[in-house]
Amino acid sequence: MVEKNEKPKWHVSEKQRSNARALRRDMTDAERIIWYNVRAHRFQGTSFRRQTPIGPYVVDFICHAAKLIIEVDGGQHFETDNIVRDKRRDAYLAAQGYRVLRFSNLDIMKNRTGVLETIAAALGGSEAPSLTLPRKRGRGLGHACGEDVP
Repeated sequence: MVEKNEKPKWHVSEKQRSNARALRRDMTDAERIIWYNVRAHRFQGTSFRRQTPIGPYVVDFICHAAKLIIEVDGGQHFETDNIVRDKRRDAYLAAQGYRVLRFSNLDIMKNRTGVLETIAAALGGSEAPSLTLPRKRGRGLGHACGEDVP
């Protein structure tokens, strides 16, 4: 049993916490698409969090129950130095018991259904969730995920 005054066993530095908040605030269009589809238990009833610190890293999306991490990679991830850095990062996360799925921004923008089917398969589901249109909340410019905002 956990006592009320007992502190958590992990520690997230204020710098890392601040970085995660900034990443949540400044999502790319591809990250918005993934987040729109996996947030609020919409994706096979699973719970995802976004821009979450894990050890020295901040992962894009994580489902703790399935030990699954989804990374959305922009063009800089395909440079030689960053490929090496991402492999080291993936090895660390694998050592913590997580599986990592990486998708490029282009994959998400051009093949949203295929990306969601891949995520569903990794979660053990046989099919991706239905991609219903979001409820309109007024006039405004639409986001990449198709959601209208005031």
